[in-house]
Amino acid sequence: MIKGEKMNRGEYMNNNRQLIKAFFKSRSISGPSAALVNHQLGSFNDFLPHEKNAAPWMQRVVDNISVGADESLRGAIRLELGDLDVVVNLGKIRIGRPMVYEANGSTTESIPMMARLRNMTYAAPIYLNFTIVEEGIEIEEVEEEVGNMPVMVKSILCNLHRNYLTGEDSSDEEYKTGLKSKNEDPEDPGGYFIVNGTERVLVCLEDLAPNRVMVESEQRYARQTELAKVFSQREGFRALTVVEKKKDGILSVSIPVASGQVPLAILMMALGMESADDIMLQINPENKSEMQNLILANIEEVHNTEGIYTTQEALEYLERRFAAGQSKEYRRKRIDYILDNTLLPHLSTNFEARAKKAVFLGRMAREVLELHRGERKPDDKDHYANKRLKLAGNLMEELFRSGLQALLNDMKYQMERSYSKRKENRIHHAVRRDVLTNKIMHAMATGNWTGGRAGVSQLLDRTCNMATLSHLRRVISPLTRSQPHFEARDLHPTQFGRLCPNETPEGQNCGLVKNLALMVDVSENVPNDIVLESFEELDITSIDKGESGGGKVYFNGDLIGTHKAPEDLVAEIRARRKKNLISDVVNVRYDESLNDVIINSDPGRIRRPLIVINRNNKMALKQRDVDNLVQGKYEWKHLIEAGVIEYIDAEEEENCLIALNEGALKSNKKTHQYSHMEVDPMVILGVATSNVPFPEHNSAPRCTMGAGMSKQSLGMGQANYRIRPDTRGHLLHYAQRPMLQTEAMKYNTLRKRPAGQNMVVAVMSYHGYNMEDALIFNRGSIDRGLGRSTFVRTYMSEERRYPGGQEDRFVIPGPEVRGARSEEAYFFLEEDGLIYPEIDLHGKEVLIGKTSPPRFLAEPTDFLSPQKVRESSLTVRHGEKGVVDSVMLSETENGSRIARIRVRDQRVPEMGDKFASRHGQKGVIGHMVPPEGMPFTEQGITPDLIINPHAIPSRMTVAHVLEMIGGKVGSMDGRPVDGSAFSGEKEVDLRTSLAEYGLRHSGREVLYDGQTGRRIDAEIFIGVIYYQKLHHMVSGKLHARSRGPVQLLTRQPTEGRARMGGLRFGEMERDCLIAHGAAMVIKDRLLDESDKTVQYVDSKSGHIGYLDRRGVLTSPMGDNTSIYPVSMSYAFKLLLEELKSLGIAARLRLEDLS
Repeated sequence: MIKGEKMNRGEYMNNNRQLIKAFFKSRSISGPSAALVNHQLGSFNDFLPHEKNAAPWMQRVVDNISVGADESLRGAIRLELGDLDVVVNLGKIRIGRPMVYEANGSTTESIPMMARLRNMTYAAPIYLNFTIVEEGIEIEEVEEEVGNMPVMVKSILCNLHRNYLTGEDSSDEEYKTGLKSKNEDPEDPGGYFIVNGTERVLVCLEDLAPNRVMVESEQRYARQTELAKVFSQREGFRALTVVEKKKDGILSVSIPVASGQVPLAILMMALGMESADDIMLQINPENKSEMQNLILANIEEVHNTEGIYTTQEALEYLERRFAAGQSKEYRRKRIDYILDNTLLPHLSTNFEARAKKAVFLGRMAREVLELHRGERKPDDKDHYANKRLKLAGNLMEELFRSGLQALLNDMKYQMERSYSKRKENRIHHAVRRDVLTNKIMHAMATGNWTGGRAGVSQLLDRTCNMATLSHLRRVISPLTRSQPHFEARDLHPTQFGRLCPNETPEGQNCGLVKNLALMVDVSENVPNDIVLESFEELDITSIDKGESGGGKVYFNGDLIGTHKAPEDLVAEIRARRKKNLISDVVNVRYDESLNDVIINSDPGRIRRPLIVINRNNKMALKQRDVDNLVQGKYEWKHLIEAGVIEYIDAEEEENCLIALNEGALKSNKKTHQYSHMEVDPMVILGVATSNVPFPEHNSAPRCTMGAGMSKQSLGMGQANYRIRPDTRGHLLHYAQRPMLQTEAMKYNTLRKRPAGQNMVVAVMSYHGYNMEDALIFNRGSIDRGLGRSTFVRTYMSEERRYPGGQEDRFVIPGPEVRGARSEEAYFFLEEDGLIYPEIDLHGKEVLIGKTSPPRFLAEPTDFLSPQKVRESSLTVRHGEKGVVDSVMLSETENGSRIARIRVRDQRVPEMGDKFASRHGQKGVIGHMVPPEGMPFTEQGITPDLIINPHAIPSRMTVAHVLEMIGGKVGSMDGRPVDGSAFSGEKEVDLRTSLAEYGLRHSGREVLYDGQTGRRIDAEIFIGVIYYQKLHHMVSGKLHARSRGPVQLLTRQPTEGRARMGGLRFGEMERDCLIAHGAAMVIKDRLLDESDKTVQYVDSKSGHIGYLDRRGVLTSPMGDNTSIYPVSMSYAFKLLLEELKSLGIAARLRLEDLS
């Protein structure tokens, strides 16, 4: 490796960085920024049927769906018509292009921006091929539209995809121009859906891997039981099979569909393993005497208590257990169904696989007994080899399966009803498209998925570019956040290089919500048969040939055979993969404890690229490879095909020895035989943490905070912000690139869409105004535009249609309308009921005049008299001000008009606004000093910002100090300084550069007091650092109220700023006043100013009286002679009434105040 030749821009471009560049370039078919969400796009493309996808998951769902009682019939529907045998076969599925169906019946191609602006779903029609077979004769074949499928933006079927928009071989520039012509930001990553006009992400779900045996010991009551579990999954059907050791040493198996447990020995006999020796061999291949006794005890138990010696007897036992009292034929069918379809279905669902299932159960039993004897440890649930990610494609597959099931069930019912009446178009009339569409759209819009998971689809966070990218790379764990799962929250060693160690929320979700690291590849779908074909020459003996010796070979959890020399097999597979004879999706590991080979090619494994190291610690990557990359002769895929770089998953990494860098290769040459080397250590960080310069110099929690706050910073989120209809949007006026950049910023678009400003910062105290992290700003800097931003809110209203022909209208409500406001309130509206642009708003003005039909229909009116309507205008939110920026009028898909009004509000930094550096150093403005009052250096430089010296030492944010020095060097040199993790510029070099410019190498300077002009005794540390303005601004939090709205039920003030709520006078505040003895103040707060009411109480009966129709005070007991007014809290009166409803009559006793 070259030692980093000094390039003309003073940048150190070494080989590692060329590799990172090539990696991102290879994944950016949908534009450069899409490289970071490639896992989402790739997974969704795997799901969709298109010409580049050999085995779409969507087709797999169709082929394996079963409708009705007959479980064995897959991909077809048998109609129950009595004597006529009719089968409807399901054929190929295809998806059209995203379309809009207008109210007038026309159709046009849809683009994402149109879907956003018109509150539509960006979706494409699904077509399915049906064939009706009557008595074995094909009578009709049709392709019918069965519903709509939301399309991921920039996926292969999206109208913005490069292949469709500008052609597959178009350059990046042409593609960018094409995107701009469709009103899209060329830097937008895609990877999300648009549902009803809102952008929604399907967040990756982390789940336990199916088809893997997990052994664990469970404390039940006082005894400990050992068990082996396997979630056996086949085409969406998941079955949990458990082998458990009871306290008397008997191994029993619980089968998913059948209740209760079956002794393991009986089950193995029923699966065709009659002889005790066979069972012994499967569970105890190494012939350990201690285990032998345990197994013999099991077998003898069966022989003695149940008297079972043959397969036939075992099957009869199962029939008695699970199908007692039924006819013989039914019992036989039921047991066959249980053994073939529900017991370990991932192995196979046909009769031939029974021997394989017996072997698999033997392996599970062996692991349980070894765990019991302490020969093996329980499996680690948090090991990443035992996890799979469910990406957008997998999640949509689940949803589509349940939607299609509902549609076909409904279709079967419709066809059975009308089959004899209709002679043609039978399918067309039976398919109800909205069944599938509504099921998919409802789940996408609410986030409630099939299987009871909530929060799968989330609103895309568009605060800034960083927030969007991070949200698209988020991984959520299915564990509940209320319980203290400490192990699950811990950083596991296998997450190294796969998940970011720092980017996770603080608080209840800490460690459960994770984010992907920079250079990861989530394995995509490669059909199993293709991979199995490439194993044909590896002489793996299949199980039924029955060679007992050698290690077992597992492929995606399925037992495919045995091999005499497992370690040689692993080496051979790896060698073939390097030669590109076996797909690079395959990963393989040799398990010493079981002498097994584990091969994986399933989707959802996080893998990371590593450089292959050959014998004698020599790198397979040669300098010419890197040169070819730089010159564009090679691409990333060439390196993979040449076997120079491999993708390694957490499973295979257990067999690897990975060097950190070339230094380790050389220094440990005699002691270590490395297999791989890291591409670059900085790629272990995620997309947000890699924005922090020099993160290795900070304490870890500060990097976590820095990553978290970079997602709340304001910047230029999207270039097309003028037409985007976001509800809330922020725009920093003069966003700058940081002086201190990291290598990762080239790929996460932070250089093109920055979110912050470089400020001159001094570290000193200033009259106590910057205690406790407060910041002191230079008023002059703010007047020059530092930290200014615009907040944009979009108000939306629709002319909705109601049943009965009534609808909303955009008009200026006349005086006859119920609840109409005064004429001045509608002063700014035009005739069409919409406000003029560029009008100053100060809160509560009417933006859209609107009338709606009454909520409750009163007595039926004559058709001739005009309909009574109520006022339902849209007003500016309470506590917000601004200027009307634009008014848009459009119409939705069903033809009703929709109005959008954007209000912009300039936010100049004021006391209480929150700012933060990239190192988790957050603070609010505590004081703003006029420029002449700020301290200044000898050159006359005044700082923009003063922070407190106490903010640095205890938090150990050394990188914050380093960045100030680096920013100073960069501003003198006029170049960005490199602060990448683990490989940034060295502190010594930065200090030397400062000295060359005649400044102190320590970064400290002599400052003069701006108020007195005297020299400050201490030298002050001053430098340039990147600060971010966060979206927590005081103008969005300020709240006060005297009187206002109250709740209906208790008549106490509402709560919350948005509802003009009161300020809570809580228990602790009450305690203080009690301690002070301020009785009248308490009465004033808790009664007079809250919910005081006067009720009339009958002093004889103690019940509350009422005014009757004539206005006479009446007691419910009939005696009206002694009713008195009593002041009480309305909540107390409510309590009395609620007690009455429980049948408790609380009586009030009145006494004279004397």
